[in-house]
Amino acid sequence: MATRIVPALLFWYCSMRPRKTSVARSGRDVLNGPVVEMSYPGLDERYRFALDLCRQAGEIALAGFRSAGSFAVQNKGRHDLVTSIDLEIDSLAREAISRTFPEDALVSEESSGMPGRRIWVLDPVDGTQNFARGIAHFAISLAFVEEGEVLLGIVYNPATRELFSARKGRGAFLNDRRIGVSEASLPEDAVVDIGYSTRLAEGRYLALLGGALAEGFSFLQQGSAALGLAQVACGRLEAYMEQDLFIWDVLAGLLLVEEAGGWSMAFPPDATRGHPALACAPAFRETLTDLLDRA
Repeated sequence: MATRIVPALLFWYCSMRPRKTSVARSGRDVLNGPVVEMSYPGLDERYRFALDLCRQAGEIALAGFRSAGSFAVQNKGRHDLVTSIDLEIDSLAREAISRTFPEDALVSEESSGMPGRRIWVLDPVDGTQNFARGIAHFAISLAFVEEGEVLLGIVYNPATRELFSARKGRGAFLNDRRIGVSEASLPEDAVVDIGYSTRLAEGRYLALLGGALAEGFSFLQQGSAALGLAQVACGRLEAYMEQDLFIWDVLAGLLLVEEAGGWSMAFPPDATRGHPALACAPAFRETLTDLLDRA
């Protein structure tokens, strides 16, 4: 998660068509009911391309992960790392998109980017702290945005070979299996991944954490927003929330949750700062939104 300022025009494009912030289907509906097909020209081709690109990026990340000490690590800020693997994947994606879809733009955590009508949003390695320390909880996160609407979301953990994918209006999948959010309805049955950002005062995080515990939730802090959201989408967790994130951290994962029958808070793009993010099983929308607002 970087503190880099993303060009203001990008966010103007992304705000032209706001994403929906709620869904009518439950997790059970997504698993057993019909999925409403939506038609977006060229989307299937980009979906296949995105899956292939994430798999290629995953092989680069996995090779580096298995060869401890083989990659360079630099500090961008307090507890904010970048590795040579991040940069290699960034370069791979930029070249592949430029070659295959030259009219598309790429915005990446590690190299920023220029705005356009069609935008790919990439986090080359989300969970870099985990990756650099040999913890197998990291992912490539890739989203495709057209005229401000997120249409594709891919989150891939190469260490576990788990590939989460979603197309707008076509449901969410883990590898080839349709997934849906948890049907839990009580806080005492729910586990929330509560991410932490060093960009905010520690007291705000502690207030959020304390509020969640007081409501009866259990919590984790696993170090990857993309994977936290993916785990909400497949029902392993009931919610993911964090107080300061950027588009490359969450766009893919938020679409996964929405397409899996969950709810996500609107994530308004901004040129100079991050924003809070929340995605959850529908039963916890009101309680967790209130907690995030008060922290």
